[in-house]
Amino acid sequence: MTLRRSTPTRAAGLLVALAALALVVLLSISVGAKPIPPHRVWELLFHDDGSQDAIVVHDLRIPRTVLGLLVGAALGVAGALMQALTRNPLADPGLLGINAGAATAIVLGVALLGVTSATGYVWFGFAGAALASVIVYGIGAQGRSGATPVRLALAGTAVTAALGAVVNGITIVDTRVLERYRFWVVGALGGHDTDTIRQVAPFMVVGLLLALALARPLNALALGEDAGRALGAHVGRTRVAGAAAVTLLCGAATAAAGPIVFIGLTVPHVARALCGPDQRWVLPYSAVLAPVFLLTADVLGRVIDRPGEIEVGVVCAFLGGPVFVALIRRRRIAQL
Repeated sequence: MTLRRSTPTRAAGLLVALAALALVVLLSISVGAKPIPPHRVWELLFHDDGSQDAIVVHDLRIPRTVLGLLVGAALGVAGALMQALTRNPLADPGLLGINAGAATAIVLGVALLGVTSATGYVWFGFAGAALASVIVYGIGAQGRSGATPVRLALAGTAVTAALGAVVNGITIVDTRVLERYRFWVVGALGGHDTDTIRQVAPFMVVGLLLALALARPLNALALGEDAGRALGAHVGRTRVAGAAAVTLLCGAATAAAGPIVFIGLTVPHVARALCGPDQRWVLPYSAVLAPVFLLTADVLGRVIDRPGEIEVGVVCAFLGGPVFVALIRRRRIAQL
């Protein structure tokens, strides 16, 4: 049974999470392959003197950190939204075929049109993610019962398997495509500039606002569809809006940084452990804790293998697995 938490306690916890996020942001800007003293980094944040250190801070580390903030918040909120919509505690953003759709579109873009830039990946990846989500929802909505959580999960699994076969088939026979695809599929924040941020930020902001607006209907639907309707929630409208929000958030995040795993699965469980099941708090907590997790993993990846780095997707998988196992062992994961 989840203990009831007062509003001041939840607010204090959120403030602590925000303070942790601010600390991790400073670390992300300060730590990298090129050692720069902390006082020098702080000075360059406000006074760009055009030096090599300033170029590293302003052109490389700040865009990377901002992208990590956006991608982390998007994946965390999308994971919480997916678990609430499907009432499945093991749901993650890939459940609607979003990762598979983005991967397929990028592979086709490289194979057929010769796309090689990160900005090109963003648009192909987002289009593929959106199309896959529409297909999954269309399949899941067939029949009298409509788009139930079970139907959506099964449709997402089927579409993911089919698109995965397409990706494997193309990359096996075309080594040029495989070379391009393998750098995207591992998941990384590096190698992106402010243009990538400008392209994905509007989609993420709209998705975040839409997700937060669904907090009350999701709380009502957590009691069951009949009880939710009695409380004034529109089941179909909430599911469609939720699927749209997940598509915007995951589509943009996956297209920009690749399929980074475990954030959307693990962070919502941590959020619920801290603030309880109320989606009005779970979603903001997830939006703050997920960037903390992602940027911490990114900083660790830069420190472990200096002067090189380990991509954040690898570090997230390495850290996220044990964290999720620990959560399962310490507390029973109930149906949502």
